[in-house]
Amino acid sequence: MNFGFNEEQNAIREVVARFSAEVLAPGYRKRDQEGVIERDVIRQLGEMGLLGGELPEEFGGSGMDCVTSGLIIEEISKGDFNVGYIPLLTSLNGQIIASHAAPDLAKEWLHGMTTGQRVACIALTEPHGGSDAANLRLKAEKKGDVYVLNGEKTSISMADQADVAVVFARTGTVEQRASGISAFLVPMNTPGITTTRFEDNGQRAIGRGSIFFDNVEVPASHMMGEEGKGFKQVMQGFDYSRALIGLQCLAVAQQSLEETWQWLTERTAFGQNLSAFQGLTHPLAEYQTYVHAARMQCYHALWLKDNNLPHNAEAAMNKWWGPKLAFDVVKQCLLAHGHTGWGEDLPFAQRLRDVLGLQIGDGTAQIMKNIIAREYLPK
Repeated sequence: MNFGFNEEQNAIREVVARFSAEVLAPGYRKRDQEGVIERDVIRQLGEMGLLGGELPEEFGGSGMDCVTSGLIIEEISKGDFNVGYIPLLTSLNGQIIASHAAPDLAKEWLHGMTTGQRVACIALTEPHGGSDAANLRLKAEKKGDVYVLNGEKTSISMADQADVAVVFARTGTVEQRASGISAFLVPMNTPGITTTRFEDNGQRAIGRGSIFFDNVEVPASHMMGEEGKGFKQVMQGFDYSRALIGLQCLAVAQQSLEETWQWLTERTAFGQNLSAFQGLTHPLAEYQTYVHAARMQCYHALWLKDNNLPHNAEAAMNKWWGPKLAFDVVKQCLLAHGHTGWGEDLPFAQRLRDVLGLQIGDGTAQIMKNIIAREYLPK
């Protein structure tokens, strides 16, 4: 058993950590206020090879292992949780497109995504429900060599910033559930598409909103996977993103812990450093233990994926535990800073708002626990 990163991975970590601290962290609050991730920052990520590295070289990747991709997202998220969403979306959508889109179409879009020139979102959730992901009503009707899409997707991250969307639409009947759903690669500048943005408590730089499809014509060649099987084929990619989300959130937790450990050695009360008070150090020690364990669990899931081993339950563990633990850790770090932690001069309140959203999006804790239980119950 090997629990360490190799020399190349450590070198990548060092480079990304420096970029995150020097370039991303200073703009964390500004991106939240302006509600946008600058395209220049996204292009820098692409130029550094930090987007979709696990994709094959023919699609703009470098054949990087998934553990290294997780390492990259972890370090980026320490500087700016929201910017960490860009490599995550590139990895999730990139693997879907590379595996299921026509080769020429995949090359066209993936080259733009891996270089940071284009951003992809995934459009699954609809207004009448989120956790019941197979209960879709957005309709895709075949007319000649195009499919005509009508309906609405909602709660879509990067809805008004993305250049292309992986869209799930119903090509069969409602009664067919998942068996009647297909996936399409849809450029966001296609006529008939409009977007809105919600006023959210967190993740404002990413943005969340609705995408409306009004007689949107999509070439039949843009279908990904087989008709009626897109949901079952494409949803497998979410096991990968769930492990990455865990690391994205835990990065924020670890960064907050490191800042708070340092704070305890600098701040004094009653003639002593705060580090002398076990009422402050013991909760942090406990959370440091949990973060270490959860982080190892995320990398274990990515290792399983790299070795083509089942990781459905492990990925679900990452998704429910990582966001919840990160919120609890950041809250404790804020409290340890006292009145200074509550202000906007320090990033704790913003971090709380940002990580809380992932207890909802991309699969609730209840759904994740259903997956875990299904995997462990005797067949």
